[in-house]
Amino acid sequence: MCNNEDFQENENQLLWTETAKFSDRNTRLDKFWGTALEEEGISRGKVKDWIKAGFAEINGKICKKPNQKLMGNEELTLKGEAELTSLVPEELPLDIIYNDGKIAVINKPAGLTTHPAPSCPTGTLVHRMIHHFPEIRDMDEWRPGIVHRLDKFTSGLISIALNEHDRLAMSTAFAEREVNKTYLAIVHGVPDRDFGEIEAPMGRHPVHKTKMAVVLKGGRDARSEYKTIWSDPAGRTSLVKVKIYTGRTHQIRVHMAHIGHPLVGDQVYGSMPHARWEQEQPELAKLAQRQMLHAYSLSFMHPESGEELSLTQTPPKDFIDMLKALNKSVQRVGLIGMPCGGKSAVLNILADNKIPTFSADESVARSYEKDGAGWELLRQRFGNKFIDPETGDVDKAALFTAMRENDDLRREVMNIVHPIVQHDVEEFFKANTNEPLAVAEVPLLLEGGWHTKKLVEAVIGVRCPDEKRTGELREKRGLEPEILAVFDSWQWDEKSKMDCCTAIIENDGDLTKLDSETSRIIEVLTSLRKDKETSFENYLEKLFRPDES
Repeated sequence: MCNNEDFQENENQLLWTETAKFSDRNTRLDKFWGTALEEEGISRGKVKDWIKAGFAEINGKICKKPNQKLMGNEELTLKGEAELTSLVPEELPLDIIYNDGKIAVINKPAGLTTHPAPSCPTGTLVHRMIHHFPEIRDMDEWRPGIVHRLDKFTSGLISIALNEHDRLAMSTAFAEREVNKTYLAIVHGVPDRDFGEIEAPMGRHPVHKTKMAVVLKGGRDARSEYKTIWSDPAGRTSLVKVKIYTGRTHQIRVHMAHIGHPLVGDQVYGSMPHARWEQEQPELAKLAQRQMLHAYSLSFMHPESGEELSLTQTPPKDFIDMLKALNKSVQRVGLIGMPCGGKSAVLNILADNKIPTFSADESVARSYEKDGAGWELLRQRFGNKFIDPETGDVDKAALFTAMRENDDLRREVMNIVHPIVQHDVEEFFKANTNEPLAVAEVPLLLEGGWHTKKLVEAVIGVRCPDEKRTGELREKRGLEPEILAVFDSWQWDEKSKMDCCTAIIENDGDLTKLDSETSRIIEVLTSLRKDKETSFENYLEKLFRPDES
C-alpha cells in the first residue's frame, strides 16, 4: 500500500506501492486504490484524477485508465500530490465528554481522522478541536493537544491536553503504560477460550509496508488481553472486550486476526471473512462499513490533581445496530411428539406457511442410501450384515428387527445415527440463518438432550389423544400395534415430553383445527422473538453502563 516515509520525492508528493493479489482479479484499478487508501482519507474521485493524470503504473508501465481491470499479481504504484497548509478551524460538532480546562476527553466518531497528514490535510479531529479549544493552537503545529490517536474508523474516547505542560505529562503517562485503555470489538467467530492474553511482537508487514503484522524478528513487544462477552446465536461473531498494555499501530486488529478472529468490517486484516460475508451475509456486510472497534473506557491519573479519572462511552449506533442484527439469527425450533401423533401433518402446515422445515426421518433415510453417511458407518461396524444385496442401500427392515431383539445393538445404532442427524440439523439452521424461524422435527430430540445443549431455542410438542394416535393415525401410517408399541418403548412417555416443551399443539380434532393450533403456535413463536429482541436491548443497555463495565 503506502510507504510515504521511504518514497516521498518532495514534501508534497506521495508514493504508494502495492502488489495485487489473485483475489483482486477483475477489480478496477481506481476501486483497488480507493479501497487501499480509504483509511488515509483519500477519495476514489481523487484516485481517478491521479490515474488520469498519468500518476499510476502497472508493472512499471503508466496506466491512465481508471477502469483498467487487474489480472492479479501485478506490481502497482500510485503517486499523488497533497499539501499541508496552515490549520484552519472547522466549525463542526465535537462530542466533549469531559473538560476541566486542563484535560478534555472527546468521543470521536468513526470516519474522522485524528490529525492532519499530507494525505488528509483537512477535515480532521484537530481541525474541529482548534475551533472548540482555540488555546491549543500555540502547541504542536499539526497535532496540538494530541497525546494518543485512534484509527480513522475506530470510534470512542480520545483524550487531549489543553496546554503544553499537561500534554507532556500525559504523553509520558502513555509511554510508561500508566493509562488503562479498554476497547470493544465485534470479531468473526467464537474464541476457543472466553479469556486470553496475546503476547506477539509487531512490526511492519514484510511485503505491505503500511500494514502491521505479528513478526518473528525485529518487532516491538505488544500485549493485549481479551474477554468474550457475548456470541451471536449462530456462532458467526463475538463481542469481546480488549485491554491493551502497549499502544502499537493497529494492535487490536492485528492481534485478533493473529488468533483467527479478525474484526468484523476490517477489510485490511480480515479481508477474506469480509469477502465471504459479502457473498453469504450481504445484509450484515452492508452494516459493517468499518472495522467494528470502539474505544470504550479510558482511565488515567490527572496530570495536575493526581486524582484518577475514569470514563466510559457507549458504542455508537452502527455498532449497536450490528449487534442487534446479529442477535436476530434464525429462531431454532424443535418439533417433537409421540409416534403417529401428527408431527408430519404439522410440518406440512408449517411448510405451507413458507417456514423452513426439516425431518429427521428423511435425514436418516438419506443417510441409509448407498454411500450415505449412515450407510458407510454401519458398514464399517457391521460389514454387509444390514446391506440390501439388491439395492445396495441399508436394509431398514433387517436393521429394525435386530434393534428390537438386541437393546445394546439398538443403542449402538442410535449412537451412530444421532450425530448424523444433529449435523444435518445444524446445517439446516445455518442455511436458514437469515429466516425469522426454522423448524426441525426430531422425534428423539429430548432423549438426545438437544434442549439442554441449546441446539434449539424452543421445543414445540404435538399432543395427541392416545385412542386417536393408536387408532386412526396408526392405521394411516400402516403400522401394526406391536410395532408402534416398540417405537413408543424407545422414547420418553408423552407426559415427560410435553413437560419439557415451550408450547404445545393439541391434535385432538380434524385437520382444520390442527391448522388453527399450528397458526396459534406460530404467533407464540413470533412473540418469543419479539421478547428476545427486547431482552437483548435491555441486556446491551445494562452491559454498557459504567457500573457494569
